[in-house]
Amino acid sequence: MRYLSRFDYNFDFLGKRLYAIIASGILIAIALFSILYQGLVLGVDFTGGVLVEVGYSNSVTLDGIRDKLHNNGFEDAVVQHFGTTSDVLIRLGVHEEINDQTLSTKILALLQQDGQQVDMRRIEFVGPQVGNELIEDGGLAVLYTLLGILMYVAFRFEYRFSIGAVAALIHDTIITVGYFSLFRVEFDLTVLAAILAVIGYSLNDTVVVFDRVRENFLKFRKKNTIEIMNLSNNEVLSRTIMTSLTTLLVVVVLFLMGGELIHGFATALLIGIVVGTYSSIYIASVVALALGVNRTDLAPIPKEGINKSE
Repeated sequence: MRYLSRFDYNFDFLGKRLYAIIASGILIAIALFSILYQGLVLGVDFTGGVLVEVGYSNSVTLDGIRDKLHNNGFEDAVVQHFGTTSDVLIRLGVHEEINDQTLSTKILALLQQDGQQVDMRRIEFVGPQVGNELIEDGGLAVLYTLLGILMYVAFRFEYRFSIGAVAALIHDTIITVGYFSLFRVEFDLTVLAAILAVIGYSLNDTVVVFDRVRENFLKFRKKNTIEIMNLSNNEVLSRTIMTSLTTLLVVVVLFLMGGELIHGFATALLIGIVVGTYSSIYIASVVALALGVNRTDLAPIPKEGINKSE
């Protein structure tokens, strides 16, 4: 008797694992090549610099503001709207030759040249040393997260599953960061936060699949490992689809309507959710399968002093 989920899914996921591995290998190779040779477009949070928020009495276009700054010694200025078309956010690199007070006064004077009323809302300074510390702390945060997950999944399931889970998370992280490198999208602290969120989201999907694999190993004694993994992925597929779609709806709204400040955050989540859903099936399970996980690895250990015939 063939066992199907209540939604009658019967996809041969692991039968296509070779194609998935090739596709993932190509994407990872492109991502690593871009990261190593192009690097990332780091934001002010990491490189150090100045963040200036100003408010106009009327709507303004960014091109005029950008030209004023570029033509007066601020060629590195990045200008964007902040909320409304009358609120403007200006990002500058490190200008060590100008002190903090002089810099804010000079920028405000430039913006008021044509007689417009401009209010200085806030100005924030990030030194290059602080930026370097943030890069180091951000990298350590990702590393500690992966190590913690490795230990948790090894304790919760089995070490082969933990290696598969971490392989899937590394896969998701590399591809997401590679997108930002390849398409030259600014990488800042909000993007790093999104990557850590993606790691948690992807792990949740993976744990759900592995939990079902363990249940089915104990339930279906005559099925082999590939059949059990396919069955488990099909059984949780409806849950995976609903979770991913509802999450994506929120992220798409953030991506389209959230404005420039959280554009990178929403982009990282968008890519990470799609890739994370894929990797829970085709990376985590495939790696665990390749490492030789089987029914005996997940069988409960009999307690001493208990007769097996009981």
